[in-house]
Amino acid sequence: MPVVETERHGQVLVVRMNRPERLNALNHEMRVELARIWTEFRHDPGMEVAILTGAGRGFCAGEDMKESLAEKNPGGRRAEQEDPFNAGTLEKPIIAAVNGFAMGGGFMMVERTDLRVAATTAIFEVSEAKRWLLGGYNHGHMANLAFPLAMEMALGFRFTAERFHQIGFINRVVEPEKVMEEAMGMARHLLTLPPAARVNTVHMMRRMRPAPSEAQQRLAAALHEHGAKSDLIESRAAFAEKRAPNFKGWDDPQDRYRLPQLD
Repeated sequence: MPVVETERHGQVLVVRMNRPERLNALNHEMRVELARIWTEFRHDPGMEVAILTGAGRGFCAGEDMKESLAEKNPGGRRAEQEDPFNAGTLEKPIIAAVNGFAMGGGFMMVERTDLRVAATTAIFEVSEAKRWLLGGYNHGHMANLAFPLAMEMALGFRFTAERFHQIGFINRVVEPEKVMEEAMGMARHLLTLPPAARVNTVHMMRRMRPAPSEAQQRLAAALHEHGAKSDLIESRAAFAEKRAPNFKGWDDPQDRYRLPQLD
């Protein structure tokens, strides 16, 4: 079976990640296929709106850590072809239909969408703090959340769909069997708008989202290098082996007191 399935409903394209046995974790094959599908969607004049969802009980569990461990490549291999959805160059609106777990890279997919419908049972997590040397510092900022909520998100706490709806991250929360119906209703509304109004408005709204400053991004790059790189693999190995991790923290224990600073 294909790792990504597509369905055409008039001018609406449904993109369904299809590795249900792995909660639709992102392996290299899926990344390649998604890059191809989003590129074709972008250039198809007959397609105007897309709905992104997952098969089974997961939306997307993020990085396929078993593949990352086997290849000794934390984060996994990216597709050679640019993915316009990930790159932010896709001019057409995308609706997330979050049917289950949206973790790590799966959460980031939801974050890149323009409108979001979630099942009452969906669970969300920004996972960088568990896998990298810097937590997901930018996600709460981009979502325009208050500092303590952004901190909670960055430190890898889990959120229910209802809580995300309360703080404005999710547009609609519905029973699991209604997720696609609700997402399709939103897509049909978008298609009633004049095409230029739809495209221009989406473009403008995306440009109004908060973003880290250049100085903050330079600090983040430095912090990604500040710590024992062996913990990148250890976090994944512990997850795959279902055991508690044995983290080192810093190669030099004094580095914890020598944090890079904003320039």
